[in-house]
Amino acid sequence: MDKKNALRAGALAAGTTLMMLLMSSPALALTRDDGDDPGSGLSVIETLSLYVLAPIGLFVIIAGLVMVLDKSADRQPKQG
Repeated sequence: MDKKNALRAGALAAGTTLMMLLMSSPALALTRDDGDDPGSGLSVIETLSLYVLAPIGLFVIIAGLVMVLDKSADRQPKQG
């Protein structure tokens, strides 16, 4: 990559990062918006079950279904 392309790529990356930071600033606001109605927080058990156990469970179910329903010839036991 020559110097001009590297400079162009760096400027593009810096500009993109700057725009992302400028656009995300309202996310850091501490004041509540109209209609904002946050619910109660999750307990540790609820958080772990929602973000750890549920994805692992879904992965196991999907992987199990794929293995059970797989009809590929290379999965059949060799005869003879």
